[in-house]
Amino acid sequence: MRYYTILLNGEEKAAASRDGKDLFVLDAFADMNALIASGGIREIPKDAQKVSVSDAQLLSPIPRPLQDVLCLGINYTAHAEEAERFSRESFGGERPYPIFFAKRVCYSQGNNAPIPAYTGLVDSLDYECELGVIIGKDAKNVKRENVTDYIFGYTIVNDVSARNLQTRHKQWYFGKSLDGFTPMGPCIVSADEFAFPPKQKIRCRINGEVRQNSSTGNLITGIADIITMLSEGMMLKAGTVIATGTPAGVGMGMTPPTFLKPGDVVECEIEGIGTLRNYVE
Repeated sequence: MRYYTILLNGEEKAAASRDGKDLFVLDAFADMNALIASGGIREIPKDAQKVSVSDAQLLSPIPRPLQDVLCLGINYTAHAEEAERFSRESFGGERPYPIFFAKRVCYSQGNNAPIPAYTGLVDSLDYECELGVIIGKDAKNVKRENVTDYIFGYTIVNDVSARNLQTRHKQWYFGKSLDGFTPMGPCIVSADEFAFPPKQKIRCRINGEVRQNSSTGNLITGIADIITMLSEGMMLKAGTVIATGTPAGVGMGMTPPTFLKPGDVVECEIEGIGTLRNYVE
């Protein structure tokens, strides 16, 4: 099943689709957070209003996450290498354990929505295409063999980053958390649609040029280990979003570094989920 949040007659509505073409409004749920907490649906209600995906305004599937988005840093080998080239002080050194950080999100914008450039504050605006994992029920002390029981589905997250703020403050929270820095979408694909762990093609294009091209099967720390480790020490509430890290090809990894500017179009694509398109303004 595919789950969407759409804007219909000025109201945000949760919706579902079997094929990604026809959407059916789920009036029984106040929003996507309520739908996730319920465990989702197995069948489309017979009386559900039908809307074509081409006629709907797609918002982020979770416009207002209940908690900060949890993120993995430096979780693809080739990205680790390019990050260290950009700033050895900030990204170099040995990493015997995963890098976890949080990303504050007051509002997550969806498909075809703008990414603010913050001209004057940010001089190194960067993109990061990532697989997002959505937790389906409260998770604490999850055993590795039971991880799949706690995954509601998957989405695309663009972990937009201000590199000058990220490296200046030595701690990534501010440089990752400016308003508008967490586009998500276009939908959540239920976990049963993919084999576990998902090994899907992941790409990012800037103005049509392919910059990132990898597979979600190349994670250094896999999804099972991520959820097991985090849940040892904290409750992962239903609806929690985990961004699993980005592959090589970000702007800071290019020679010379090439960052986003107003007018650029960013397309993040993951096989089986779709394409999240945003533009810089």
